[in-house]
Amino acid sequence: MNSPAFWIGYVILIFAFMYFIAIRPQQKEKKKMQELMASIAVGDSVLTSSGFYGVIIDMTDDTVIVEFGSNKNCRIPMQKQAIVQVEKPEA
Repeated sequence: MNSPAFWIGYVILIFAFMYFIAIRPQQKEKKKMQELMASIAVGDSVLTSSGFYGVIIDMTDDTVIVEFGSNKNCRIPMQKQAIVQVEKPEA
């Protein structure tokens, strides 16, 4: 049980466990967020990280202008990373 092959196998097992428990899910989540950011378009209804619902009315590379409320006078520029959920308008 003290052979070097046992310890090498044990270390490989620990690293494989860490990869499948910590690293791989994080990479999947990052890819999902990148796809979400790429799919954002003007007219989409969005949920921000602060919990506000709004509609995108203008976009640049890393910022969006979101219109909040029913009076259509509250327009706030924010970073795309603040968007956590996107709902496409019904066609």
